Formats: sequence, structure tokens, C-alpha cells
Amino acid sequence: MTLSSQKSRWTRRLAAGMTAVVLAGLAVVPASAAAPPPPQEDPFYRPPAGYESTAPGAVLRSRPVQLAAFAVLPQKVQAWQLLYRTTDTQDQPQATVTTVLLPWGAKPDRSRPLLSYQVAEDSAAAHCAPSYQWQQGAGNDNIVTQAELLLVDAALQQGWAVTVPDYEGPKSAYVAGKQAGQAVLDGIRAAEAFPALGLDGKNTKVGLWGYSGGALASGWASELHPGYAPELAIQGVAEGGLPVNVESVLNNINKSAFSGIAMSGIAGLSQAYPELAGYLDANLTPEGKEAFAKVKTQCNPQAVSSFAFKDLYQYFANPDPLNQPVPRQVLAATTMGQHTPKAPLFIYHSVNDQLIPHSDVDGLVAAHCADGARITYQRDILSEHVALVITGAGDALNWLKERLSGVPAPTGCGTKTVASSLFSPGALPTLGAGIWGALLALLGQPIGPSDIA
Repeated sequence: MTLSSQKSRWTRRLAAGMTAVVLAGLAVVPASAAAPPPPQEDPFYRPPAGYESTAPGAVLRSRPVQLAAFAVLPQKVQAWQLLYRTTDTQDQPQATVTTVLLPWGAKPDRSRPLLSYQVAEDSAAAHCAPSYQWQQGAGNDNIVTQAELLLVDAALQQGWAVTVPDYEGPKSAYVAGKQAGQAVLDGIRAAEAFPALGLDGKNTKVGLWGYSGGALASGWASELHPGYAPELAIQGVAEGGLPVNVESVLNNINKSAFSGIAMSGIAGLSQAYPELAGYLDANLTPEGKEAFAKVKTQCNPQAVSSFAFKDLYQYFANPDPLNQPVPRQVLAATTMGQHTPKAPLFIYHSVNDQLIPHSDVDGLVAAHCADGARITYQRDILSEHVALVITGAGDALNWLKERLSGVPAPTGCGTKTVASSLFSPGALPTLGAGIWGALLALLGQPIGPSDIA
């Protein structure tokens, strides 16, 4: 059997498995819960007076929360939301929310590792964040974020604590790397300090994981870690489909089926950089202002649908709109590779990624490795951007399991190109166990190791 036919067979099986997971869960959908108020209307998201004087990572308030897959399937897991203090792109205090989870029935355990999982929110609207989308009754505006709850379930099955930050912050600053990285690191600080998780503070072993937009946040956190939060014991960072260069991605997907992601990216950056917001106001056509106002109300799927195959540059009154001083400055500030990570990295990327050129990732890995980073870089041939979310998950989870169990990462750097990540040793059993665990979770079974739940 050829590699191509093997890949096709396993892709069909995975698709069938994930479809069965969703359909089985939907077959037991309970009565709809009332929709919770969105973040802009929920007082929980508003920080108390004087919060600016607290330290980054300080927990400002907390509450238990009922999570539901696809908004309607209650998850049997222990979960809370934490409002915590962090720092924005302009180095000013701000507050955002992280969702922290423990396996069902788990007791405080100071030896328990913590995983910070970054969702690919990929949207410039507040209601698209995981803290809202995962609440029971919230709706399914951001189906990508909804689906990634199943990967968080796989992490909980390992017995880990998990924190899932709204790393875009209260302004939904999509693509703003510095903002995202700092929010991730402060979310880890908040989780470590939250008594209900029972962790060992800054001695807690920490892993990070994210794909696509979640990899952007994870990657920036890894680069900022040595300077912004050096006390955190980060053992490893797994990042797949890594958007190294925002400008490169914008140009690559403009006028494609994914043009809406580019629209959301520019809108998100304008919410982090006031100078870019002013530039857009002065240079967008009336039609362009209407389009960008619309995308600021949409989650990823709606933005992709609304602006598929659009030329985003047509919305500007001036030619070559990104090749101007303000956008050039902002785009330069959002490009990765400005700092060398201290923690070891596992980077996985499709050679045929239709959104993010693999050459950008190749260059970042080479630069980091030349400066002493420890990186395992896996290039996948028989995948594309969306497929690798699933087919690369087994390897990412196995690599994190080794780091969080105390197995040292390899020294130096190594790059390998594989036919498919599915064929890596141990990948399929881990992925199969994850699919089975997701099915049980959707059916309302306790989420966590069998010796706990």
C-alpha cells in the first residue's frame, strides 16, 4: 500500500471517528440552557477599581463555570473562570479572563503539571473568546474554538490541570503577538496562584500548546518568557501551523477562501495599536470602513464566509496600503523571532500549508537554533493547514507528556520531514485514545484518568 493510500485511509477513518463523536453527542443534547451574557455585558469581565496597581498575573475575581461542548453538551469537569491582571501591547495594565480546569474528581495535588492551551480564536470580536464560547448556552458562533475543547479534554485525560486564556484581551486584539504572549504567561501565573487548583506555585511544571492562532500566542509566550516571566518552570512548548510573519500570511491568503482571516487580523491589530486604527480611519474607503466594522462583530467562520475571495486592499483609498510607515511599523512589531526561547520547542508544520508558508517557519527555526534554542521541528508532507490540527495532535501530546513527566528534551536542534505525523511511533494510539475520550466526554462521562474519575 502506498503512503498516499495509507494517508487517505487514515484520513477517512479519522473523519468518520470525529463525525461519530459529534453525532453521538448531539443525539443526547439536553434542553437548551439560557444564553449567558456576552463579555461586553457581563460585569465579571470588568476589573475592579485600582486593579492597575496589582502585579501581573494577580487574580482579581473568580467563579465556577459550567462548560459545554458545542454550547449544548455539558462537560463533566471541574472548571472556573479567573479574571486576572496582565499587560497589553502598549505596556499598560489590563485585565482578561482564563478558564482553568481540573479532571473530574481530582483533588489538589502539588505535583500536578499545568498545561496552558491556546485556542485559535482568530477573531476580532469579544464574544468569540473561549471563556464565553465554552459556557453552556453560549451558541456556536466560533465553531473552531468549540471544537478545540476536545483537545483540552485529551489533556485533562492525562491528569493535568489546564488553563485556557482569552489571550486577545478585552479589546480582542487578534494577531497582536506581544499582547498574546504576555496574557498567556500571566494566565499561567494566575492559575498557579488559584487555591482551588492546588498547584505548587512557580515550581509547577508547565507546558504550552497551540495550533495556528493558538501557536502564535504560544510562540510569543515562549519568546517573552525569559524576560517577562522567568520564574515560570516551562518545560516545553508545542506549536503547530505557526504564523511567524503576519504580513506574509496576509499576502498569502488575500483573495483566497480565507481572506476573512486577513480582515480579522488587520481589525485585531487596529484594536491593539491606536496608530494603526488612526491610519485605517484616514485611508479606508466608505465601503472599507463598513467592511471592517462588520468583521469586528464576527467570529472566524462568519468572517471567512463574508469575505471569501475578497481583495482586502480594494477597501483602501491609497494603493499599496500596507507599504506605508504606520502599517510597516506595526507589522514589524508582530513578526516573531525577536527573542530566543529558553524552553524547548516542538514545532510541527505542513509543507503544503495553504495559509502559512513553511519557508517562514524554516527561517525562524534556523535563527533560533543559531542562537542556542532547543527545537524539534517536524515538517509534514501529506497534510495541509486544517488536517494537521488533527493528524499532528498525537505527536504534540506525546511530546508534551514526556516533558511534563520529567523526560529531558533533546539538546540542540533537529529537523525531520515525514510523510505523515500519523505514522510517528505512538501517534495513532494517542490520537485514537483522544477520539474515544472525546466521545465519552460528549456523552457526559467524567473527564480525567480512570483512577481519578
